[in-house]
Amino acid sequence: MKGVQVRSFHITWLMFFVCFFGWFGLAPLMPAIRADLGLTKSQIGNIIIASVSSTIVARLIIGKLCDTWGPRKTAVRLLIVGSLPVFLVGLAHDYATFLLFRLAIGVIGASFVITQFHTSMMFAPNIKGTANAVAGGWGNLGGGVTNMVMPLIFATIVGMGYTDKQAWRYAMILPGIMMLAVAWLYWKYTKDTPAGNYDETGYQPEKDKSDWKVLADWRIWALVLAYAMCFGMEITFDNVAALHFTDTFQLPQERAGFWAGIFGFMNLFARALGGVMSDKVGVRFGMRGKGLLLAFVLLLEGIGLLFFAQAGSFVMAISCMLLFALFLKMANGATYGIVPFLHPKNVGLVSGVVGAGGNLGGMFFGFLFKSSSITYIQAFSYIGYIVIAVSLIILITRFKRKEVTETYTPAERALALTE
Repeated sequence: MKGVQVRSFHITWLMFFVCFFGWFGLAPLMPAIRADLGLTKSQIGNIIIASVSSTIVARLIIGKLCDTWGPRKTAVRLLIVGSLPVFLVGLAHDYATFLLFRLAIGVIGASFVITQFHTSMMFAPNIKGTANAVAGGWGNLGGGVTNMVMPLIFATIVGMGYTDKQAWRYAMILPGIMMLAVAWLYWKYTKDTPAGNYDETGYQPEKDKSDWKVLADWRIWALVLAYAMCFGMEITFDNVAALHFTDTFQLPQERAGFWAGIFGFMNLFARALGGVMSDKVGVRFGMRGKGLLLAFVLLLEGIGLLFFAQAGSFVMAISCMLLFALFLKMANGATYGIVPFLHPKNVGLVSGVVGAGGNLGGMFFGFLFKSSSITYIQAFSYIGYIVIAVSLIILITRFKRKEVTETYTPAERALALTE
């Protein structure tokens, strides 16, 4: 923890962790919230869509702010502003106000871009994939912890004599406090770069540093599709898992939250595994190898989803969930094992666009779970087929750099030239 790189690494994944905890803190409590507010399936679908859609725009903006303000200031300001709707969501007493609060809370999902930007700034090219995957995975772990912990907090508050209607509201105070505490840690113990903060090093933001012309590169949009299939499915599952297990297998809220949390706990190692494998394959086979790895894990994710959808028992459903969760989270890491290398001068912009793609996928999938004519089981099946189709698109996409310039470091040049 003495070096600024490792210290910043640990604090930035912790920042993403508490944001994820606050972002999805309401998801495992939805059975109680549904009963309190009298929500229909269609309204719950709208809430799921709202929780991920606002993050799309936020991630695009945060990517640009990281380029100009630096990750430290961007993170602290996002944590402080984002804690407000987390604290205040308990004031919602009908569908419309709850929907608006859920929309506002979704903005903190943009913290992912800061995490990826900051680790890319702190580590050498040959381990960027690993660093990004571990930081992103341990941050995503917040989705598993919140599914397990929030029902317990809810039950504790009920045990203190409060009603279910009060308990879910008071439970959200905890993630708000966690966000403010991490904002203080981020401000005090991190730096923008290994050399210091932008202000300390005399860094002057260029007005047009982010070159939007890079978005004409098809490879970026291929990664947007890939991330929509893996991270988009992850945040969708975080939103619907507890409800699915409650309605399909008649589990109580606490048990449903526990098993939904197991899905998130796979991030403890699975996303990191995808990043590590991406780096290893990149050294041996270059960018083409990284692309083939991503296509392969997406294919296995899609197959796992199809098995999960057809699971006839709870034990089989959990087994299949672990299967597709492993490859889904590896795909997350493998995607961001490629992102920092496409356009090194615009890492913030590319990270933001690809990250927004994940939420775009979550929003699209939300419409499937909203429909009254499509069951949750059918929705999982449709998503499985879509993921398999996208894996084929990634398979035919060439991720090799079109040119190698003198601005690349020796390690970047070696990776770009390797086939």
